[in-house]
Amino acid sequence: MSEAKVRGIVHVIEPTKTFGQKGFRKRTVVLEQPSGRFTNYIPIEFTNDGCDSVEELRVGDDVEVSYRLSGRKWQRDAQSEVKYFLSAEALQFKVMRGGTAGAADDFDPNSAFQESGGEDVPF
Repeated sequence: MSEAKVRGIVHVIEPTKTFGQKGFRKRTVVLEQPSGRFTNYIPIEFTNDGCDSVEELRVGDDVEVSYRLSGRKWQRDAQSEVKYFLSAEALQFKVMRGGTAGAADDFDPNSAFQESGGEDVPF
């Protein structure tokens, strides 16, 4: 998969959430992008060790985030509805201006997910 970048102002930093017995962690940062009449709010997910790097961010920071899109199919059982999920998984970020945060260490969300045992969670 190819890597893309998005730039925006940090609007929300959610607390870290832990899932499953192996402790898979996820933390969402929402970027705000003014776009003419409307404002875009873009959720970016940081996983496992990447959750800790978010501590460097502050609401109001202008950041550039490298990410990859990830899609999942989820179905509770053979009779239930199939649901599809799309997420932007953060690879790294750098603060362009604002706050005192510095560039985050690179981390690999793929290896972090494999370390979690690849549990089947619907997100």
